[in-house]
Amino acid sequence: MPITVNRSIETLDLQDNSKMSSAKRTRTGIVVRDHNDKTIVVAYSWYRQHRLYKRTKRRITKFVAHDERNEASIGDRVLIEEHRPMSRTKRWRLARVIAKIDVVAQSETPDQLDQSDVQILDEPSGEAK
Repeated sequence: MPITVNRSIETLDLQDNSKMSSAKRTRTGIVVRDHNDKTIVVAYSWYRQHRLYKRTKRRITKFVAHDERNEASIGDRVLIEEHRPMSRTKRWRLARVIAKIDVVAQSETPDQLDQSDVQILDEPSGEAK
């Protein structure tokens, strides 16, 4: 006895593109590098459970993201979203800076050291015989 399957073909409404919008993946992370122009490296941490021992382990993935206005700096918490490839490694772009962190600037090294702070060792500390 043959089985008959009743299949109906639905017509696609090509005029309505609102249903075809794709959701972009977003990640929240901390900027760990901003040396290059218009480029930041964002560290995204996530957790994975070991399949046998069930211990939760923290993993860190680094994403290279495009920062058009160079507004993010090291230590900032940022939101990045998936974007078209911009270079070999850049597949993300900066959506917004969530929290700005003020990093204390490193003090400049003095040109000349105070001689009282410098200890010169001309002789060996212990004589070996």
